[in-house]
Amino acid sequence: MVYQIQIKAGEEMLKIGLIGYGAIGKDVLEYIKEHKVKGVIVSSILVRNKGKYEGSGAFHLMTDNEKTFFLNDYDVIIECAGHEAVYQYAVRALSSGSHFITVSVGAFSDTKLLEDVRHSAHTHNQKLILPSAAIGGLDRIAASTIHNIDEVKLVTRKPPEAWRGTIAEEKVNLDNVLEPSVIYEGTAKESAKLFPQSTNVSAALSLAGVGFEKTKIQVLVDPEVTSNTHQIVAKGYFGEVELTIKNTPSAENPKSGYIVAMSICKVLKDFTSPIVIGI
Repeated sequence: MVYQIQIKAGEEMLKIGLIGYGAIGKDVLEYIKEHKVKGVIVSSILVRNKGKYEGSGAFHLMTDNEKTFFLNDYDVIIECAGHEAVYQYAVRALSSGSHFITVSVGAFSDTKLLEDVRHSAHTHNQKLILPSAAIGGLDRIAASTIHNIDEVKLVTRKPPEAWRGTIAEEKVNLDNVLEPSVIYEGTAKESAKLFPQSTNVSAALSLAGVGFEKTKIQVLVDPEVTSNTHQIVAKGYFGEVELTIKNTPSAENPKSGYIVAMSICKVLKDFTSPIVIGI
């Protein structure tokens, strides 16, 4: 159903609402403006403070008024503003008749939020869509749940600069760390809360596979890497998979990577393309 979305009557383009205009939001808008995603138009962008962006090329699309933003009849609303935005807008977006794409998947370690959003999506015949974003292999992990999975583990390594402003600063001196240092080892449920901007990948992996409590996580500050690196190991009836992903950090926000916006755009392309690959 997701990939056969019906554009609302009287429209020729897939109408998009964007929540957040940081590094990810800017890249998504730029790819659409460059026609790298065809048949899509961004109608409005919801930001906290519109005045902050005066002079921006996207200023004419912006509003900091939630009521004004939700007056538009979107086909899809995209969140790229953080966990708080998921709490604030996921249910509202779905109940307004829009599909909801979110990259702040770690918010769904909150079981009640997940159930509320699931209920809203079901009630209003819409979809909550979680793109692969900074991770890969979610299609294979999700497919393997048709039978059973014995183990899912994720090891995340990022250079010191990517951990600025996080709890990692309490664990390691980021200015002087000389070797890989484990800053967390445990379950995805806890890691999603501790590192909301840096381990959304663990949440996505958990939802695709064996759940937050059973997905094992190890997080490291690693001065030896220059990429945000994620290693997935999964075993089960289907066999085994080991996948290592190295993402180039965003210059504007090193906690994230350029691939996140590309992943969102891939979902939009799936909405409008007659051929869909890798679901």
